[in-house]
Amino acid sequence: MIVETLLIGLVLALLWAEITDLSPGGIIVPGYFALYLDRPLRAAATLAVALLTLAIYRFLARHLILFGRRRFVLTVLVGAVLSQAWLLVLPRLFDAPIELRVIGWVIPGILASSLARQKVLSTLASLAAVATLTFAVVRLVSLL
Repeated sequence: MIVETLLIGLVLALLWAEITDLSPGGIIVPGYFALYLDRPLRAAATLAVALLTLAIYRFLARHLILFGRRRFVLTVLVGAVLSQAWLLVLPRLFDAPIELRVIGWVIPGILASSLARQKVLSTLASLAAVATLTFAVVRLVSLL
């Protein structure tokens, strides 16, 4: 059901963006969050890395010209580096549960890019709505 979840997430994210004019964190992000809604620690770890990526972007944006493609590439690169650092460092710092991992290495950067373009609260609310809706639709389809 992974492919179906991602496809349903894509469709719902596109519809949401067209109807509300708000990005739910990127087009592919809600589908990936829907895959892990039953494992909230993974979603929390991904949100933490995305927010840290956003903070680093905002710091760098004061000193560099970052917009458009530059912003996107920077947030994806910083998100990827932080995702890998999270994976390597966190278990060594304390006995972390295996579920406290980041969803992919691109997802936090895409989410951070969207957070930089829009208001944080509206982006996260849109992400929660579309990911939950995707999760519900996939569960409903799997029952049929």
